[in-house]
Amino acid sequence: MTAFRRFYGERPLHLLLHLAALGLAGYAASRVLAEGAPWLAIATWFVGAAVLHDVAFLPVYALADSAAQGRLLRRARPLPAASGVAWINHLRVPVAFSGLLLLVWFPLILGGREDAFTGATGFTTDVYLGRWLGVTGVLFAGSALLYAVRVRRATRRRVSAA
Repeated sequence: MTAFRRFYGERPLHLLLHLAALGLAGYAASRVLAEGAPWLAIATWFVGAAVLHDVAFLPVYALADSAAQGRLLRRARPLPAASGVAWINHLRVPVAFSGLLLLVWFPLILGGREDAFTGATGFTTDVYLGRWLGVTGVLFAGSALLYAVRVRRATRRRVSAA
């Protein structure tokens, strides 16, 4: 096990899961192409999405992350963690999931293409903004609750150790 980890850099489960994900992606690609989807259009979309992410989205959320940690306003040092519990991931995770939901569902959340959606489904897009805001609120509330529990446990450990 130690030799494998020294050679690969991680546990064998890591490699197994990556190979399984690659196999699943290959299967999905084969099913899409079997349905007659144009492979050039799919490749163009995939490369365009990767370029858009790297050129547009990555700098924006890297800048937002730096601003959230206070690096843009105070260059001296980042904000301290309460009771030794890092707070930034309790902000990053709900923002990431909320942003992903917005990215995937933004035409319906913002009410665009309502005529096409209503024609295809018989429903309206009126509920999507409220539901996205509700899911976002639940994500942030759950993250804040988890952070509070972790801070309380860390404080108890510190008090009982002293």
